[in-house]
Amino acid sequence: MLLREKHCVPCQEGTPPLDEATTRLLLGEVRGWSVDAGAGKAARITKHYEFGDFLAAMAFVDKLAALAQSEGHHPDFCVHYSQVDVTLWTHVARGLTENDFILASKLDALLP
Repeated sequence: MLLREKHCVPCQEGTPPLDEATTRLLLGEVRGWSVDAGAGKAARITKHYEFGDFLAAMAFVDKLAALAQSEGHHPDFCVHYSQVDVTLWTHVARGLTENDFILASKLDALLP
């Protein structure tokens, strides 16, 4: 089953983060996302989106917000006029879970 066909599942305290091999495997299923695993912080995946103007970027953010709410999994994001940076990680797992890759896949599917 494709990631975008799955749904995020609630994580409980104690949910373990993905191991490096599984992270690499899932990363191969989402285009343009990269792992950020800086010293002393939990692993995250990030992507930079570019749009024609501010309104197009905000239209994407509106869709992002609705999708995140429906999946119960909420990314961090930052808007820079016509650009949107998105960061995903699972706080309760203190790292990455399949939910992060599911949401990443669904975010990418929002674009033509």
